[in-house]
Amino acid sequence: MISFVHAADIHLDSPLRGLQQYPGAPVSEIRGATRKALENLANLAIEESVSFVCISGDLYDSDWKDYNTALFLANVMRRLKEADIRVFWVKGNHDAESRITRSLNMPENVRMLSSRRPETVVLNDLKVAIHGQGFAHASVREDLSKAFPEAVPGCFNIGMLHTSLTGRPGHENYAPCSVNGLASKKYDYWALGHVHQWEIVSRDPWIVFSGCIQGRNVREAGLKGCALVEVDNGEVVAVEQRTLDVFRWGICHVNVEGVESPERLVSMVAGNVQKEVDGNGGKPLAVRIVLVGACRAHDRLSRNQGRWINEVREAVTDSSGGLAWVEKVALRTVPAMDLSMLSQRDDPIGDIVKHVNELCRDENKLAQLAGELEPLQDKLPHDLLDGPDAFDPKRPEVLRSLLQSARDLLLSRLLEEEHS
Repeated sequence: MISFVHAADIHLDSPLRGLQQYPGAPVSEIRGATRKALENLANLAIEESVSFVCISGDLYDSDWKDYNTALFLANVMRRLKEADIRVFWVKGNHDAESRITRSLNMPENVRMLSSRRPETVVLNDLKVAIHGQGFAHASVREDLSKAFPEAVPGCFNIGMLHTSLTGRPGHENYAPCSVNGLASKKYDYWALGHVHQWEIVSRDPWIVFSGCIQGRNVREAGLKGCALVEVDNGEVVAVEQRTLDVFRWGICHVNVEGVESPERLVSMVAGNVQKEVDGNGGKPLAVRIVLVGACRAHDRLSRNQGRWINEVREAVTDSSGGLAWVEKVALRTVPAMDLSMLSQRDDPIGDIVKHVNELCRDENKLAQLAGELEPLQDKLPHDLLDGPDAFDPKRPEVLRSLLQSARDLLLSRLLEEEHS
């Protein structure tokens, strides 16, 4: 029986630009999180007495110039050396840009596989063959796996590759390849990197994205860690996700349908976030809160968004004992009104409802509107163009949501004036 750790996308000392803009953000804890997660990786490898560690790209975070990063990494690798644990590493797109990568002297237990061509290392004592190729430059668009050699007979064969496979949302299409192409090499396990979410792509053969070891923003929500792989008689008997992160990101959707007041809404949000905290193993949590649903509280929320967002932040901090921090509150509530009934009115209110309904159903008109809005993308701040709430006028669902939000805002104002 042998075991090994498969990890990727460490992004050691990744700079979290712009974090200071968020009130109450635990900046120092988040900045130190990638180091602590890497230490957790070493602790896991030592505690489990693994034979080796495979790191499938992006140890570093692009052109990061602080050599304290390299010294820290070397010390962690030295701990593994003292435990007789070997480390195999292929460069990813961020490593290829790193000045540290080019000048780093690592302990002799660390082997960086070639970036010029596929390289194979045979561990005769374990009957294991490790094949891999790193990135020679930051943007590799060809299928590196095609040049990988056939499996070594009599060995447990591992392929190491930094790739997006056939493409994954939110990730550049680097070193694209197919599951069938990887399977054709007859390897037993493919240790993939680049995609920051845990994913078992295939079990025959095993093709696994271990994900990143520490989330760095809300786009990397959920638990993060590595794969612990056990092999017996040349066959995989267990692939287990092990958590390494010390700080977690989450997205909490709260349905406030029918809520009468903002005060009640704030209490509901705090309760929902507390459930997330309780299931988080005591780790600090940065959470994006998304409020959805038709409610009477909508009008007061809309008129004084700043106040109620701050109320939510304070309530979450208090109820969690400081373990949860609100990264953002997205207000997607709508007024409590009967749109079907309003659409039958023969006045501007009815016209608004009918016109928006027509636009939302007409794909051609949505496409025309998308073209008119596209120039806005160059003028919007970056945080509106990235992540789960990204503004992308080419996506019909984004346009429909935008139109419906504008409709609801207009209707709530008009109806308020009508009843005043």
